[in-house]
This record gives sequence, C-alpha cells and structure tokens, in this order.
Amino acid sequence: MHSISDIKQGVAKGDFLLLAKAISFIENNVVAANTFLEALVPAQVPIMGITGPPGAGKSTLINALISTWVEEGKKVAVLSVDPSSPFHQGAILGDRIRMKDWYLHPQVYIRSLASRGHLGGLNMAMLSMTTLMQSAGFDYIVVETVGVGQSEVEIASLADTTVVVLVPEAGDEVQMMKSGLMEIANVFVVNKSDRPNAQIFVNHLKQMIAENTSSQLAPAVVSTIATEREGTSDLLKAMEAHQLAMQDGLQKKEMFFNKVVQLIMASKMNQVDIEKVKISLASECTRPNFNVFKFAQTFY
Repeated sequence: MHSISDIKQGVAKGDFLLLAKAISFIENNVVAANTFLEALVPAQVPIMGITGPPGAGKSTLINALISTWVEEGKKVAVLSVDPSSPFHQGAILGDRIRMKDWYLHPQVYIRSLASRGHLGGLNMAMLSMTTLMQSAGFDYIVVETVGVGQSEVEIASLADTTVVVLVPEAGDEVQMMKSGLMEIANVFVVNKSDRPNAQIFVNHLKQMIAENTSSQLAPAVVSTIATEREGTSDLLKAMEAHQLAMQDGLQKKEMFFNKVVQLIMASKMNQVDIEKVKISLASECTRPNFNVFKFAQTFY
C-alpha cells in the first residue's frame, strides 16, 4: 500500500489514482488496512453531511457548493453513498450524473460508495474514508447520504455540520417532528424556494424550531434555489458559523465519542464468524422454544 505522503502529493497534483486505490483498500477491509489507518494524521478539515429525503436536490446543492469552493481555489472531496445495486452490490452512481461537471476536475474528487444494505444512510467504512480525506490535503469534505428519510440520522455522529435539505412540499410540522432528520440538523435548507408557498414553509419551520430548541442551539434556516446557485453564500455562512461555534464545545467531544464507539463495535463484529452464526442458527432456530437471546450469547 502506498504511503499517505504519496497519496497527498497525488491529490495536490490533481492525480487521484492512489487515493482511489486507498479507498478500495479500506472498503474491502484488506488485512493491512488497520495499520494504514493508524498511520494517518488527519487535519482539522470540516466534514459536511448533506442529508434529506429523495428529490430534495441534495446533489444539485452540493454541485453549487463545489462551484463556489473551486472558484476560491479549494480542493473538495465528495463521498456520496448511493443505494446498492440488487445485482452486484455496487453503487448506482446517481451522483456521477448530477455532478458530471466535476468528475474530471483536478480540484474535485467524487467517489460513489454503495450502502450495501447498511442502515443509517452511510457505508460502514465511511468513518475510515473521511479520516483518509482529512489526511490527504482536501480543504472541504462532503458526505451525501442515500436519501431514504428517517434512517439517515447516523450522519450526525460523523459530520461536523449536518445540513438537512427539504423542499416546500415536505409536509406539516407534526409530520416533520416524527422524522429523526429534524433532530440532527445544524442547518436546514429549504431548496427549490421559488416554488409556491415556500416562504410559508420557511416560517413554519422557524416557528417549530423556536418552540422545540433552545436559542443557543437553534439551527439556521436557509432558502436556496440550487439550480441557480441562489442562497449558496448564505448556506456557507451558516455552516461556517456552526463550525466556529462547536470548535471547543461538547458537541465536538460527543461526535468523537460516537466515532470511537463505532470503531469499537466494528472491531467486535469483525471477531464474529458470520458464516458460523448462519450455519449454527439454521439448525438451532427449528427447535421448539428457541431463544434468540440465549443463542446470541454463545457468540459474545
């Protein structure tokens, strides 16, 4: 495996070949991957999580953000978790279509990752990959989740700033309160705000936030029209303000705690022989009064 120094030099030159190989190395859980990850020296590069229901315009909004960052001479990494193909378990690559302008740009690296059935909207190896990106010389890292709704709350434990993208037709306040998305947002974006009743929706959203959140923790609400890049500067200001506010706060410590817990859980799961569990379960579960808790205990 190439060193992180070699990968960083490649990124600086706009050559992402070694970076792509490193990601595949991690995603495929190669034996030496842990040693490689432990050698990383991540910089304090912000991770922005972009989530929300399908059709809200997440990829289009990311496309607008990339345009602004590239104009400023920044290097951007986008990790987009797409639904897995039911045939080959690979990513469907929807983001490659919507972000086609940046696919070969030397300042932008876009990687599609298959969710592989993992709940929470994220790939299991995403924590490792974002740490790699923080070590490879990027200025901004964006993680886009698959867009499946309430199961995407896992992004909050990974991203420094979580942006929830909605549209004016997203539903009434009661329906929104049922969604875990409403509890994880640091910034709300009402995209496609040129649609009818957009301002009414924004006002309802602000009222709901005021009634359910303390003033110090209240997320910002930004209106955008991503296709026209309208509101992009306001969104960037809101994200930067949140990152500044959380630099030494409890939220950042909690985020690191969640990451450590995820790594411990993943390590424990790697010690379990899944095939052995399947084979043993196939015979045991047919017995009368089979107890799933007792069975699971034998593999702890």
